[in-house]
Amino acid sequence: MALEIERKYLVINDKWRDDVLSKAVMKQGYLCNLPNASVRVRVAENEARLTIKGRTKGISRNEYEYAIPIQDAEALLENQVSGAVIDKVRYQVQCGDHTWELDVFHGANQGLVVAEVELSSEEEAFLIPAWAGEEVSMDSRYYNANLVSHPFCNW
Repeated sequence: MALEIERKYLVINDKWRDDVLSKAVMKQGYLCNLPNASVRVRVAENEARLTIKGRTKGISRNEYEYAIPIQDAEALLENQVSGAVIDKVRYQVQCGDHTWELDVFHGANQGLVVAEVELSSEEEAFLIPAWAGEEVSMDSRYYNANLVSHPFCNW
């Protein structure tokens, strides 16, 4: 079983841009979005993935991810997703011993910038960068699965 453990923070300034390792333009949508599980399809640059995520418990949840043909992913995004498609650019940013993922959202979620750091345990220590503001790990409004039906522009 794959376990995802991550903490999520709002980004409060652009100081992270000095430490960018890479960036990828992403589109993602949800085939299923239930309280106990979600199924997501994502296209990022020249690859596509299907991801199944379980219910979040604290900052952990089960996650299963599989590569799929990009043509299949694009067809799913076009015809099968429920709710809107999320457009964002994901930046990989180094901070201490961890690589953070910063999502800069576009479209209906324009103005939202969220940083995530994946951990090997819930107790793992990590450096919180100066550009990280309020922790929103437990705030479901910031879950991508919720942003498709409750976009940031409507808050």
